[in-house]
Amino acid sequence: MIANAIRQSARAGRRLLSIRLTYKTQRYLFIYLMLALPLLYFIGTRLVPIVYSFNISVREWDVLSPDKPYVGLANFKGLFADEVFRKSIGNTFLFVAVGVPGQLAAGLAVALLLQSVTRFRGFFRTVYFIPYVTSIVAVSWVFRWLLMPNGWVNAALLKLGLDAQLFLQSPHQAPYVIALSMIWQSVGFQMLIFITGLQGIPNVYYEAAHIDGAGPWRRFRHITIPLLNPVILFSAVIAGISYLQAFAQIVSMTQDGGPLNSTRTLVFHIYKLAFKSFEMGSASAATVVLFVLILAFTLLQLKVLNRKVEY
Repeated sequence: MIANAIRQSARAGRRLLSIRLTYKTQRYLFIYLMLALPLLYFIGTRLVPIVYSFNISVREWDVLSPDKPYVGLANFKGLFADEVFRKSIGNTFLFVAVGVPGQLAAGLAVALLLQSVTRFRGFFRTVYFIPYVTSIVAVSWVFRWLLMPNGWVNAALLKLGLDAQLFLQSPHQAPYVIALSMIWQSVGFQMLIFITGLQGIPNVYYEAAHIDGAGPWRRFRHITIPLLNPVILFSAVIAGISYLQAFAQIVSMTQDGGPLNSTRTLVFHIYKLAFKSFEMGSASAATVVLFVLILAFTLLQLKVLNRKVEY
């Protein structure tokens, strides 16, 4: 009887283990299925078009002609021989050089100020974040209206006894005006990211530094900035990609990338090639150049800004 009881217990244990394994297998199958659906969507809507654009970039491709002959690197050679294309790359780098540091500095400054506020903190966060969720076109048109030759900004300058400015009608001022509008709209996003990072820094570091006689600037330089390094890296990468892809602001504030192509970015040039001139081969080649620039810029930021800090 004892042997029978042992055998029955063993069989029951094996059945229970089989049920558990079946449940575990079903659970993992469900998880992998849920992961596979967005992966297939990503492959179909992102990866396949990227690979297809590489194919188009080496062909003489236009909308009207049925033939798409292989031309190798001819599209790329034609792009870099084009002065307007080279100008668009230079303008894109100018937006990145002005916009990324300005956006990070403004976002960090606002975050530090809000950290020191004890009352109405939620109200101020909401106010600063509203421009980020506002339509880019709406914000761009407001800036365009304010900076018209007879707009409010020039009216205020004249009342102060200063000369009126051309702003968006000046090839020297227009790129900086557009970069400023992009900085203003993105401050709220950067503020939230930096506030999250600041809240993750233990106060014990600041207290120890204060006891050692470190002033506000030294605490900011040797504690805040190093411990915010992961946040700074993330914000710089996101901001850099957004400025490399600047388009809506250009169309809304200048319409044609002017004056004198001073605000014509790489994405705007791709738009002109593809949907105005219908030169899909050259547009795809420019897209490949943009892809390489974004990849190189992101890797450079990861290399330069990614530092491990331990206290």
